[in-house]
Amino acid sequence: MKSLFNDRKVIAALVLPGLLVMLFAIAIPLFISVGLSFVKWAGFGRMRFVGIDNYARLAVDAVFWRSLLNVLLLIVVTVFAQNVFAFVVASVLTKIPEGTSRVLRTVYFIPATLSLVVVTKLWVNIFHPTYGALNKALGLVGLDGLSRAWLGDPKTAVWAVIWIMIWQGFGWALLFFYGGLMTVPKELEEAAIVDGANKRQLYSHVVLPYMMPVLQSIIIIDVVSSLKQMEMIYLSTEGGPGNSTQFIALYLYQRAFKYAEYGYGNAISVLFVVIAVAITVAIQRMFRKSVEQI
Repeated sequence: MKSLFNDRKVIAALVLPGLLVMLFAIAIPLFISVGLSFVKWAGFGRMRFVGIDNYARLAVDAVFWRSLLNVLLLIVVTVFAQNVFAFVVASVLTKIPEGTSRVLRTVYFIPATLSLVVVTKLWVNIFHPTYGALNKALGLVGLDGLSRAWLGDPKTAVWAVIWIMIWQGFGWALLFFYGGLMTVPKELEEAAIVDGANKRQLYSHVVLPYMMPVLQSIIIIDVVSSLKQMEMIYLSTEGGPGNSTQFIALYLYQRAFKYAEYGYGNAISVLFVVIAVAITVAIQRMFRKSVEQI
């Protein structure tokens, strides 16, 4: 078996399928997208070369920058709110009896198993200004003044959409953190306690450093997921009202296919990839420095 994997032909045969998939599914479409970003084209008919005009237009496109701001807002909420709460809940679940923990893990994960369409429709109905459960609940407790069109008010729409995403994604974050916490050797925790470490020191000096690879993976997944968000926004607000809930992926789709601005849509997609790669590399470097300091 050892000599088999030292054979270059065998290695090439094993590696080649993956390289071909990457070439035809990622590299070639990316190069085509870069080329199309320099033209004005409706997706059919004649192309017209416009140079960097599409990128110059992006630089002054207020809707694009609003969509990027919303993505960054979602990343911040996901990383610093959803993940922190998921970590706390996961920590509690590792300390309680296994039977109770299993039941609670199942309950928390149920939203993640539901279809995006079902989840979005559920919350659109809850947020409905007339018959929505949220406004009716506020009315029952005498808070009628807080009732509003949650998805129709520019001040609350983006937060309502982010809440829907967080509600469905919480189960995944909890699952990752729970799995990571269960891999921390009990001997390390017991040794730290014997040495006099309190709860805060135990987590800051033992648990979190041990879970650095898990944290890195979770944050990268959160960033990529935030950049890719489209379906929920499309099904709930379509980017409205007044583009207040516009996200990059949805804006790309609308410019390319709804408004037949294929070249401009490809320019957005190229910048989309650059932003995703840049943030991912920055996160990896940040965690690498953190590990070296530990």
